[in-house]
Amino acid sequence: MPTVDLNCDMGESFGAYRIGADEEILPFVSSANIACGFHGGDPAVMRTTIAAALERGVAIGAHPGLPDLAGFGRRSMEVTPQEVYDLVVYQVGALLGFALAAGASLHHVKAHGALYNMAASQPALADAIAHAVREVDSSLVLYALAGSELVAAGERAGLTTASEAFADRNYLASGALVSRRRADALVTDAGDAVARVVRMVREGCVRSVDGIDVALRADTICIHGDGAHAAELARALRRGLEGAGITIVAPARASA
Repeated sequence: MPTVDLNCDMGESFGAYRIGADEEILPFVSSANIACGFHGGDPAVMRTTIAAALERGVAIGAHPGLPDLAGFGRRSMEVTPQEVYDLVVYQVGALLGFALAAGASLHHVKAHGALYNMAASQPALADAIAHAVREVDSSLVLYALAGSELVAAGERAGLTTASEAFADRNYLASGALVSRRRADALVTDAGDAVARVVRMVREGCVRSVDGIDVALRADTICIHGDGAHAAELARALRRGLEGAGITIVAPARASA
C-alpha cells in the first residue's frame, strides 16, 4: 500500500498578528513545520503549536527561514553559507528547546520560503543547511524540494531526506515551482489539487503549466498554512488520499 506524509507550515502567527488556521488543519496532517521566530512565530506560538501537534499525534518539525518578518521570509537576501548555517542552527535549536520542555522530540527540518528556494538551486547554501541539521541532530529528517540541490546535499551529509511536492503550487517543465509573482503560481481548486497529488504519489509525476508531465518523487506533500483555503484543502487531501488507498504517515527518522 503506498504511503505519503501530509505536512503543513504552521505556527506562523506572532504577537498580536494571526496567520493561518492551524487548529483546523492539524486533524488532517501527519507532520507540522513550525516557524521559529525569524519569518513568523514567536516563543509563545512555538510552545502552543508544539502542544497542539502533540495532542493530535502530529510529527513536529522546525521551519527556519530568513530574518524577514515584514516579507514573511519570501524575499531573497544575500547570505553566505556560514550565515545560513548559523541561522538554521539557531532556529532549530530554539524549537528543539521547546520540544524538549514539552517532553517531545523533534522529527524533521524544512527550510521556509526564499531560503528553501535558494537552497534548492544553490549547492553551497544547500550544504550549509544540511550540515546545520546534521550537527544539531543527525537523526532528523530533512524535507526538501524533490529533485533539488537540497535533497542531494542531505544525502551527501548522510541525512534521511523526504522529497517534497506541493499540493497548492504549480510547476514549470524544469520541475521548479512557478514563481509567486505569476498569476498561475497557485492551485486554487481543491478537487484539482487532490487529483494532482494522487497522481504524484501513484505515478511519480505532475503536469506542468507548460502541459508537460514532470517526473518527481513525492515522499511528503506540503500545504501552506497561510493559504486562504488551507483547511479546506487539508480536509480534501486527507479524504482523497485515503479514498485512493494511500496511507498518510510521517517519514521515519533515522536511528539516533
